[in-house]
Amino acid sequence: MALRYELDPPVDRRLADGICALWAEVVNAGGAVGFVPPVTADDVRPELVRHLTAMAEERVRLMVARDEDGEVAGTAFLTFNTHRLMRHWVWLYTVMLHPARQGRGEGRDLMAAVEEAVRGMDGIRGIRLTCRGGMGLERFYGSCGYKEVGRVPDAIRVADDDFRDDITMWLQLR
Repeated sequence: MALRYELDPPVDRRLADGICALWAEVVNAGGAVGFVPPVTADDVRPELVRHLTAMAEERVRLMVARDEDGEVAGTAFLTFNTHRLMRHWVWLYTVMLHPARQGRGEGRDLMAAVEEAVRGMDGIRGIRLTCRGGMGLERFYGSCGYKEVGRVPDAIRVADDDFRDDITMWLQLR
C-alpha cells in the first residue's frame, strides 16, 4: 500500500518516538543520516529534539511518510536559510525511509512529495542537500532530478580510517 505524506504534522510523543525508532533503524541498516551504527532511539533523540526546536521556531519544516497503519515510515526535514542572499532556496536533510520499504520506489515518492511541497512555498527556487560519499546516494538523488554541484573529499569521518566525500546536490525548481 502507498505511503501517505504530511507536511508539518502536529508533533506528539507518538510521532517523536516513531521518528527516533526510524532513525535508529535506518542508521543500523547502514543509512547515512548523521550517525554511524550501532545506535538506539535514545542515541538519536537529542538530535531530533534540536530538529523539533527549530520547527517550533519556524526555521524547519517536516515531511512525514506514514504507512497504512499510520506509523512513521519516512521523513525529510527542510530548513530555511536566514542569510538574506540565500532565502530563495532550502536545505533538505535527514531524508529517511524505513529499510524494509527501500527498493520499491517509495524513496523517489518521498522525494517527489518534498519537491511538490517546496514548489508551493513562496519565493523558493531550489533545494540543496548534502550526502555521504561511498554510499551511492548521489546516484539515487540524481535519479530524482538533483545535480551534483560540489564535492569535498574526505570531509566526513565515519571511523578512524574511513573518510568519505561530502557531496552537494541541487534541484533547480524555477
